[in-house]
Amino acid sequence: MRHRIRVARPCLVQRIQQSISEEANLIENSEYQAALAEQELNETRIVDLENKLARAEIVDVSKLSGDTIKFGATVTLIDDDTVRSGSGRSSVSPRPKKEGRISVTSPIARALIGKTKGTTVLVEAPGGAKAYNVRQVEWSEGKRKKR
Repeated sequence: MRHRIRVARPCLVQRIQQSISEEANLIENSEYQAALAEQELNETRIVDLENKLARAEIVDVSKLSGDTIKFGATVTLIDDDTVRSGSGRSSVSPRPKKEGRISVTSPIARALIGKTKGTTVLVEAPGGAKAYNVRQVEWSEGKRKKR
């Protein structure tokens, strides 16, 4: 947003002014029309970002605790399908990314939010439904600081 306001907005104003000085007939001035359209898109994006920032809420993960899964929790899951097939209990990490986090909008995160330790969760993923048992919910200070 800062870039759009401080850099893009003045550049677009300058482009519009320059295009007007080069061609006074604004209807046939393609550079003017293009710059005006870009300016409109930039202003729309600024308003959108301002609205998102106004609704944003800062989550202080250090103040979170309890057995209910929320944003910022570290969760240990057991793959129920693996246990049922007889190949033993194996811990499954729902965190495929290198930094150990998943998006709050991913299918597994959406299924886990609000659940508690001991709950079985059915995850509807693109690859099909999968059942997990919530083994542990942690709020480790050390893990929070890695962000």
